[in-house]
Amino acid sequence: MVNAIEGCNNENEVDALTLLRLSSMRSTAANHQYLNGCSMFEGIHHVAIICSNYERSKHFYVNLLGFPIIQETFRAARNSYKLDLDIGNGGAIELFSFPNPPDRPSTPEACGLRHLAFKVDDLDATVHHLQAQAVAVEPIRTDKLTNKRFTFFKDPDGLPLELYEM
Repeated sequence: MVNAIEGCNNENEVDALTLLRLSSMRSTAANHQYLNGCSMFEGIHHVAIICSNYERSKHFYVNLLGFPIIQETFRAARNSYKLDLDIGNGGAIELFSFPNPPDRPSTPEACGLRHLAFKVDDLDATVHHLQAQAVAVEPIRTDKLTNKRFTFFKDPDGLPLELYEM
């Protein structure tokens, strides 16, 4: 275990509690993944969004943003849809519809999920595409910490979405 921990890029020191947790893990694969990657997590698998109008949100995410449909399922027992969308790199958006979902405050900012950010190669072209589809986009700004350009827009239910130029 010591060699794997020494190879970790994490700047935090490995304490006795961490060693105890690792030694109590039953799976060798789990130990290897945690030690070599310095994390048990490999990335975000999906983000779930509940929408107020399924057809409107489906049009927005599929036709305007261009996310391919993986699978669309109607769940009769819940009177709701679940739409799985491919956002690239193994990630997905799960778009749900439920009858009469309560509003979630986005403005002013409230505790909880703040926004979703999408990586883009060409921020100007992406903004132009959205504006051509009548999507209101905020002025482009530069992140003072990274010097990367970004902007925000909202989905049909007011969920803040960010475009972050890589």
